[in-house]
Amino acid sequence: MSPRDEIPNLRGLDGEGSVQVHQDPEARIEGAQVFAVYGKGGIGKSTTSSNLSAAFSILGKRVLQIGCDPKHDSTFTLTGKLVPTVIDILKEVDFHAEELRPEDFVFEGFNGVKCVEAGGPPAGTGCGGYVVGQTVKLLKQHHMLEDTDVVIFDVLGDVVCGGFAAPLQHADRALIVTANDFDSIYAMNRIIAAVQAKSGNYKVRLAGCVANRSKDTDEVDRFCDVVGFNRLAHMPDVDAIRRSRLKKKTIFEMDDADDVMAVRAEYIRLAQVLAAGTVGSTPSALEDRDIFELLGFD
Repeated sequence: MSPRDEIPNLRGLDGEGSVQVHQDPEARIEGAQVFAVYGKGGIGKSTTSSNLSAAFSILGKRVLQIGCDPKHDSTFTLTGKLVPTVIDILKEVDFHAEELRPEDFVFEGFNGVKCVEAGGPPAGTGCGGYVVGQTVKLLKQHHMLEDTDVVIFDVLGDVVCGGFAAPLQHADRALIVTANDFDSIYAMNRIIAAVQAKSGNYKVRLAGCVANRSKDTDEVDRFCDVVGFNRLAHMPDVDAIRRSRLKKKTIFEMDDADDVMAVRAEYIRLAQVLAAGTVGSTPSALEDRDIFELLGFD
């Protein structure tokens, strides 16, 4: 008998060779639409997540956003500050979770959006998946998910990390943020393959992608046509989006210029599409060589 056979969690339940941490089935999020936002590092996942949370709240939804990156900067445009992380607060009470109150780790942001930063271990010292699991467990213990309509996980960009995979065990739909360039689409292709692998064991399905900070969408659309994917929205390269991050605000709090109004309208439209329910997409990720041939240049 091999060591792998001796450990039930490693018997191929999560794909060949997987050593992912499996969450307790009792920790499932029920009664809310759950979205996990993915994309290449630096592509604008947190900006997209926060503005999407704001848009859902404007539609009257009760929203909870969970940042899943050790940088813990997912929600600062909603709250106007860097809030303490779950892992740091747990350390303060020597990991006696029963000593915590909801107000210790859940913070109110723009238009009533509830904000949580899971945080994570220092680089090279632990698994982000554990922190995500503990965060959801805490939220359930304190009944913070019972009055929530929408949960958004803002996920770090590393496909192989447990912190990447953990939100997929809770999410209904995964959303990929990309740009109209080779590196972003290459990363999107790998994320598609990863989510598709997880969808064999979890309820999660891909919703589609958001073209972010891009004047055009021709390369994104060409890729989507080939693999059978959906572009759900296009956020143009508007400087007000960059400035909103500097001002620690959502795009909905910026001055009412024409370009700002157009971006707001696109976020509202995206929230409406997701709230109405999207059919799960099943794209076929390309082999690395094929995506080079599709998008590369001689």
